[in-house]
Amino acid sequence: KRLNMLIQKCKYILVLFSIFITTMVLAQHTIDLSTVQPDTAYDNILVKKTYSDTNVTSFIIWVKHDVKSHKHLSHTENIKIIEGTGEMTVGKETFLIKSGDFFVVPPNTFHTVKVTSTTPLKLISIQSPNFNGEDRIFEEKQ
Repeated sequence: KRLNMLIQKCKYILVLFSIFITTMVLAQHTIDLSTVQPDTAYDNILVKKTYSDTNVTSFIIWVKHDVKSHKHLSHTENIKIIEGTGEMTVGKETFLIKSGDFFVVPPNTFHTVKVTSTTPLKLISIQSPNFNGEDRIFEEKQ
């Protein structure tokens, strides 16, 4: 009788473990960024959402020329440059960006970019919390 109970417990643990492993494997989402290319024609900016939940939204973005100065009222934006070069302004600081660079744009901070390479700038933008586009405010230049 004890052996049967032990076998039942082992089966139960094995089933739970199998469910856990399956969930972990299926929950992983890997993207080879070097192979991701635009899937449609675009004039200046193309945005492709790669993931979103209540806490975060991530995008792959291509920029051919520039992004107008704007801010996000309540979002922190983490940016990683994948390809290309540019001149980035965050707040009052302007700096050159290139493949491999990473920086953070705090909430309520104007930021803009001008592409300096012949190839489009390709970047990852990770915004938290979830970004639905409603808090983007463009700077009015006088």
